[in-house]
Amino acid sequence: QVQLVESGGGLVQPGGSLRLSCAASGSIFNIYNMNWYRQAPGKQREWVARIYSTGRTYYADSVKGRFAISRDNAKNTVLLQMNGLKPEDTAVYYCNAADTVPPAWGQGTQVTVSS
Repeated sequence: QVQLVESGGGLVQPGGSLRLSCAASGSIFNIYNMNWYRQAPGKQREWVARIYSTGRTYYADSVKGRFAISRDNAKNTVLLQMNGLKPEDTAVYYCNAADTVPPAWGQGTQVTVSS
């Protein structure tokens, strides 16, 4: 069972940047599918980005070109670099290991984009 802890959230102005970190208690070397999701108040959880063990990445259209997901297997960490932040990016961001048993979720980190 992998435990995940997100960090790096905070308050930024529109156009600013943040780097979120997802630290795993266990190795992510053998985890094929790592994801970031987000959930804004009153809205459904939204998938944001995915990275496979091959390094292949996928992004939601809403963040494509602005966000970048990466993984550091040696440090058991998944990162989400967020650039060009918009107010609509405001949400709690969650890290997810999709193919662990059961799937693992962190507690979330708050990202607020506001002037």
